[in-house]
Amino acid sequence: MSKGREVAVNNKEYKFGLGIFVAIVSGVLSACFAFGIDAGKVMANEANGTWKAIHPGSGEFLFQNNVTYVVILWGGLTTNFIWCMFLNMRNKTFGDYTNKKTPLKANYLFSALAGTTWFLQFFFYGMGESRLGNGASSWILHMAFIILIANMWGLIYKEWKGISRKALVTVIAGIATIIISVLIVGYGNSIKL
Repeated sequence: MSKGREVAVNNKEYKFGLGIFVAIVSGVLSACFAFGIDAGKVMANEANGTWKAIHPGSGEFLFQNNVTYVVILWGGLTTNFIWCMFLNMRNKTFGDYTNKKTPLKANYLFSALAGTTWFLQFFFYGMGESRLGNGASSWILHMAFIILIANMWGLIYKEWKGISRKALVTVIAGIATIIISVLIVGYGNSIKL
């Protein structure tokens, strides 16, 4: 038995079916964020029009798409807050927020840093999309590069060390599929009328 398979068998928390289900649901819900940006185009256009009226001759408003995040992110905040409160209640962990035996300052600092970094990806995405103006294609490229960069760092830092050859081939095939999809999207954008 390979080491990777042995780890999976001995790990009681390992649930392949659940992992695939969560990955699929996450992918679909990620697309919903892009649908929200598209649905908020009216808000972005209004922000852009207001910018142009106040700053004539200054071109397009770079932050026009970021206006929609005020509305879109309320959904994420609501679901994450409810889920975290449910887990705190179920696991009786509300006291962890003030537990002096833990490195509270570091925990809060790194949580804030992670949240800020997470938001900045969308902030800069909104700026880029306002210049590119290719809607869903921008979102596809954004998500593809997040996955590619994360996997690149995973391979560089040997996160996949000890896995089976089959698993490594699957990871590399997934990366190749994403690269091919990026090329197809790019080609499709270059020939659209």
